[in-house]
Amino acid sequence: MFLNSSVDFCTLETKCAYLKDERARMRYKYILSPTSFTNDSLTHRGWRRFGEYYSIPKCNGCNKCLSLRVNALEFKFSKNAKRVLKKNLNTKIIMRPPSVTKEHLELYDLYHKERKESKNWDFYNISAQSYYELYVLGHGDFGKEVLYFVDNKLVAVDLIDFLSDGISSIYCYYDPSYAHLSLGKFSLYQQILICKVKKLPWVYLGYFVEDCPSLSYKANYKPFELLKNNPALQEEPIWE
Repeated sequence: MFLNSSVDFCTLETKCAYLKDERARMRYKYILSPTSFTNDSLTHRGWRRFGEYYSIPKCNGCNKCLSLRVNALEFKFSKNAKRVLKKNLNTKIIMRPPSVTKEHLELYDLYHKERKESKNWDFYNISAQSYYELYVLGHGDFGKEVLYFVDNKLVAVDLIDFLSDGISSIYCYYDPSYAHLSLGKFSLYQQILICKVKKLPWVYLGYFVEDCPSLSYKANYKPFELLKNNPALQEEPIWE
C-alpha cells in the first residue's frame, strides 16, 4: 500500500559524515502521513524516519552502517547504569506527541553548538519550520517526545517511535551543562525500561559504525542484534 504513495529518490554521492575516507549516498522515501504499519515495516528493514522522510545508506562499495537493535527484555543494568538512574531520581519525565516550542529550539541549538566545539559537527541555527519538518511531521499515532525537566527547566528531549515489537530511537539532545546527569544514557535506559514494562523486546538504535566513535558506543548495550541483509520491502529482514 505505502509503495504506491511514496516518492523515492537518491542523493548524489558526497563526503561521508561518519568515516573520513569514505563517500556516502542516501536513498530516501517521502511518505505522506505514514501509518504505524508502514513505519514498522521500514524500521525493521533498516530505514530511519525523520518527519515524513525515511532514509537508508546506499553507498558504493561500503556496507559499514549496520542497523542495531538492543534486546530490552534481556538487558541487565550494570552498576554504572544504576548510578545514572539514581542521579536522575529528581528528573521529571513527560511523554507526549512531538511538538516545537521556543524551549525546544533553544535547547537544540545549545546542544549542537557544544557538539560543534567538542566534535566538530556542522552547526546551523534551526528554524521552527525545519524542526517541525524533521521531528514533528509524520508522527501519526506512534511518534512521541520524551521531555526531561530539572527544577522545571527543560534539559533534554528524546524523540522515539513505538513499534509493534519495541521502540525506535530517533534522536536525543540535551543541555550540555547537565552532563553530570548523563542524560543521553538516561534517556536510553528509559526506553529500555518502557520496553520491559510493556514486554516489548527491542530498542532500535539506528546505525552502528565500528570505526566511528559517535556510533560505535551502541555495541556497549548488550545483548544486541545486527541486521544482516539489505531486504527489499517484500523480503524478510534477517537479524542476528
